[in-house]
Amino acid sequence: MSPQSSPVDLSGFRHLYPFVSHFVNIDGLHCHYLDEGQGEPVVMVHGNPTWSFYFRNLVQGLSPHYRVIAPDHIGCGLSDKPTEDRYDFRLSTRMHDLEFLLAHLHLNRPVTLILHDWGGAIGMGYALRHPAAVSRIVLMNTAAFFPPYGKKLPLRLQMLRRFRSFARIAVLGGNLFARAALVMAPYTRLGSDVRKGLIAPYNSWNHRLATLKFVEDIPIIPSDSSFADVQWLDENIRQLSGIPMLICWGVHDFVFDMDYLKEWRRRFPDAHVHVYDQAGHYLLEDIPDLILENVLNFLKSPVS
Repeated sequence: MSPQSSPVDLSGFRHLYPFVSHFVNIDGLHCHYLDEGQGEPVVMVHGNPTWSFYFRNLVQGLSPHYRVIAPDHIGCGLSDKPTEDRYDFRLSTRMHDLEFLLAHLHLNRPVTLILHDWGGAIGMGYALRHPAAVSRIVLMNTAAFFPPYGKKLPLRLQMLRRFRSFARIAVLGGNLFARAALVMAPYTRLGSDVRKGLIAPYNSWNHRLATLKFVEDIPIIPSDSSFADVQWLDENIRQLSGIPMLICWGVHDFVFDMDYLKEWRRRFPDAHVHVYDQAGHYLLEDIPDLILENVLNFLKSPVS
């Protein structure tokens, strides 16, 4: 464990997360990541409020055949949890962190990106900056563009952005965002050990800041800090149409709903798409074995 990492009690779910921890120092902060197996690299990028624990079944299923790398964003998981005056929690910095990690690992071969939630924008940003370094892309209930068809954010997210004082008390004090996700994000009921694992890193006011900052960083108007970065993604991700893409989509997602999937299909008509009526936003919790099977088949297919 990094000496600067926030303490996280793994005892209640260690059997689900039997991995060796690795750390890289990024601008003085310790970024935690998993690095399991050997072979073609597969990089998994999580969103909010998850961490590398969310990918545990894919890590175990893919690592006998591939080198699987799953970082925890700064402020999340087992990574350091800095204050706002130490880290800006913006999309551009998240992209920089991923670039730094992958450069640090000296992979020397193209990677497959597996992207979920905010990981879509972060990972697609990396792919746009380094297209030759990406061999395949797997997308799971995510976005890397502005809301399609003029959609507005769900009311819950609007409230957290609009009422900042309430949001800080509810999210930082009551862990509202991570706790609500335990019920709203999966389609099936989670077991107690899984619930412990998903929420464990967010165990105090100071350790929940990233879950709030991800919401605050959603760009709505041009003056928002990450508006220009998402605009760049929105206008340019079609440049990645030559990279083989698999889209795995849980139907029961109140944020990344079927309109978002329709937009991905419009932009990437050649993508392989699997839609799961028995899954929600946390599709890797709902149907992990089916997702693993689909991802393995995709990875085994030849890259033209």
